[in-house]
Amino acid sequence: MADDGGHRSGAGNSEGSGRNNERDTIIHGKLKSGELRLYQLETELTAMDAIRVRREYIEEETGTKLENLGIFSIDIERVVKRNCENMIGTIQVPLGVAGPISIKGGYAQGKYWLPLATTEGALIASVNRGCSAISRAGGAEVRVLHDGMTRAPVFAADSIVHAAQVCDWVVAHRDELKAAAESTTSHGKLNDMVTFVAGTSVYVRLEFDTKDAMGMNMVTIASAKVADLIAQGTGVRLIALSGNMCTDKKPAAINAIMGRGRSVVAGVALSHELIAQIFKTDAKTIHEVNYRKNLVGSARAGAMGFNAHAANVVAAMFIACGQDAAHAIDGSTCITTVDLTDTGIYVAVTLPSLPVGTVGGGTVVGTQQECLKILGVAGSGSPPGTNAKKLGEIIGAAVLAGELSLLGALAAQHLARAHQQLGRG
Repeated sequence: MADDGGHRSGAGNSEGSGRNNERDTIIHGKLKSGELRLYQLETELTAMDAIRVRREYIEEETGTKLENLGIFSIDIERVVKRNCENMIGTIQVPLGVAGPISIKGGYAQGKYWLPLATTEGALIASVNRGCSAISRAGGAEVRVLHDGMTRAPVFAADSIVHAAQVCDWVVAHRDELKAAAESTTSHGKLNDMVTFVAGTSVYVRLEFDTKDAMGMNMVTIASAKVADLIAQGTGVRLIALSGNMCTDKKPAAINAIMGRGRSVVAGVALSHELIAQIFKTDAKTIHEVNYRKNLVGSARAGAMGFNAHAANVVAAMFIACGQDAAHAIDGSTCITTVDLTDTGIYVAVTLPSLPVGTVGGGTVVGTQQECLKILGVAGSGSPPGTNAKKLGEIIGAAVLAGELSLLGALAAQHLARAHQQLGRG
């Protein structure tokens, strides 16, 4: 544990760092006068001291006392270089576990404890109940249906005729574009190119196999190479490397239909007896709740997600496991289905877009990497790509547990009681 105020030392501390009142006063003066910018502090100080001085400056500017932000255990030197600019400390999100949950996936097989980072009381307890039901039912069946990270540059053509010519050129030069894209990375492979036209705007949606990386940086660099070749070969003007047909960090029909990241489906069969024992309700009631709430209710609201709270579980696991938290929005497009069977119900979740990775980005931060280790997916898999797919399957099973538990609570009219008992602050 490190305290950058100089009271304790630990894993995050840097040799030679520490409070120096005379030096700090000079630095504060330079910040006040504009001679030194906040983002330049690391050129004058160690990473640890830069964080502390920057936070003290913000305290002075805002009239606040930020006593908790300076206590952390992560490797600060690494984080300030790769993950966070103008750093003033860390935010601690409570971390709990649900499970174990039994999973019968293409990549994830066995029992897993689910790390969930959240401040929402009752969430982990609810997922835990779903895990219990799934495990007692024999485990969640999970599969990765599709795998591909996308980037879609947008170009401006001179006319619709020119736009059509650009699309034809892309198809004719597929091999050349693929070779150019793959020359920028030792891991990624360009799997698909699809063109879209809106007037004189041309979008080329490029889809890559990014192995164990979520891959946004990889595909952006590769797409830049492809975009330059398209512009040179057709005379079209590159407007933006991302034209929103990707689509990144926004709920979008194209992702729901074509997939983005890891597309995952998970399901479990529950018997009448198990439903009565765990959820204190029956199969027909859960089926009707799902139909009227998740399907009809979402359709009537014009929602793009047909689920109870899938993004809740996706966000909690993303934060815990070092994923890009903004991509939790993709979890909201989940479709939850409940089929009546002779023996009970079959509940399934379809997640067309889970942009996850086990290398790079936030996965290198110490606390997040430990959560990946809990799941057995830290780092690159063997063969490459298997760990990210395994993580996608585990998250799919976790979402299934969350959906099942909430549907059960709603069917039994227990939702308000659960929040009163576990969610009151």
